[in-house]
Amino acid sequence: MSTTTLDVKTEVGSYFISNYPPFSQWKTDYVDEVRQAMASPPRDVPLGLYLHIPFCRKRCKFCYFKVFTDNTAGEIETYVSALAREIELVSQQPAMGGRPFRFVYFGGGTPSFLSVRQLTSLVDRLRANIRWDKAEEVTFECEPGTLSEPKVKALRELGVTRLSLGVENFSDRFLEENGRAHLAPEIYRAWDWIKAAAFPNVNIDLIAGMVGETWDNWRDNVRRTLELAPDSVTIYQLELPFNTVFSKDILGNQVEVPVADWPTKRAWVDFAFREMAAAGYHVSSAYTMVRDPNKVNFSYRDNLWRGSDLLATGIASFGHISGVHYQNLPEWKDYIGSLLERSELPLGRALRPTSHQLLIRELILQLKRGYLDAGYFRAKFGVDILEEWAEVWRSYVAQGYATLLPDRVELTREGLLRVDALLPPFFEPQHRGVRYT
Repeated sequence: MSTTTLDVKTEVGSYFISNYPPFSQWKTDYVDEVRQAMASPPRDVPLGLYLHIPFCRKRCKFCYFKVFTDNTAGEIETYVSALAREIELVSQQPAMGGRPFRFVYFGGGTPSFLSVRQLTSLVDRLRANIRWDKAEEVTFECEPGTLSEPKVKALRELGVTRLSLGVENFSDRFLEENGRAHLAPEIYRAWDWIKAAAFPNVNIDLIAGMVGETWDNWRDNVRRTLELAPDSVTIYQLELPFNTVFSKDILGNQVEVPVADWPTKRAWVDFAFREMAAAGYHVSSAYTMVRDPNKVNFSYRDNLWRGSDLLATGIASFGHISGVHYQNLPEWKDYIGSLLERSELPLGRALRPTSHQLLIRELILQLKRGYLDAGYFRAKFGVDILEEWAEVWRSYVAQGYATLLPDRVELTREGLLRVDALLPPFFEPQHRGVRYT
């Protein structure tokens, strides 16, 4: 998607870039590459763990993740059993090599959908094979309406260090219109329990550009967020990947969905960042502001962006081990059957990037912080990124998106606000026109 396109209407298609090469290039034919990587000695890089909990009270109309609603307790127990079995199989792989987990991330879906009993049962079974006592960061995503005081306390006791609360918006009207399960009173009720539990880091997620959003309401969202004073705030600009409810309405039913255009969404994020900066927050990436940079770091994010290993567990989850990228099987029957019937890792598709592709991956992901250190890339990849992509940098400087310093690139505010639109020109030619997901 070009920067020209992103100066106007929000069209259907992926905008947010989280990996390279594009996911659409990963193939089932390459799954043996993952098995070989798993069976090989470990690389000398940090190791992380991602656990996908795919259950939700409702499916948000803008959601593009693998989620399920209306599951029975029996189905959830089946999934938890499969996930525990997957962890057991993963823990036996030579690629683990006895490395401690540097970071752990419970994502979804809605991990907090699980009851205290289900959570405790899952963690007990996981700890029979792995531990995260030495992890710098254990992140757990929460939907406000799924929390209770006992559950919040249980999460703290289970070792969660970073709680990420999916607020998205404080307006009941817009929460309902966009299919969110929670309402504003549930945010405030949960917040008291969260503060009392004293997590080292509490993050609030917001989304700029939810259907129906207005300037007045967005200002109110920012004000309410600052009143809560979380340790960090993450703001995403609403996009319309192909598999969301909104996208299907647009493409299939020819229904016009009133999503704000890109200039408006960028203006809203800019306003939020400026207000937060005035309140003492600091820019941590294109999406995140932190209250105290000395206290809050993002081990999951920063290690991933520097090429760490990530063991992905759970249905449809994405990971990478020893230089091979992979995704688990995306269908319930296949995922469950692989683990509980055949005791096999549920590997679905994979890709082994070239060294140049790994360089591009780290460059585009690290640029999301707002700067690049050219010396880092010379030392790791033997490539001068300022020379390799000199034409791209000249273009971005001319458009006011970047500044070139000796051995360093810095994005301007305008560049940071549209960083995902700046990344495709770094792709190899064969990947610039393909579907991302």
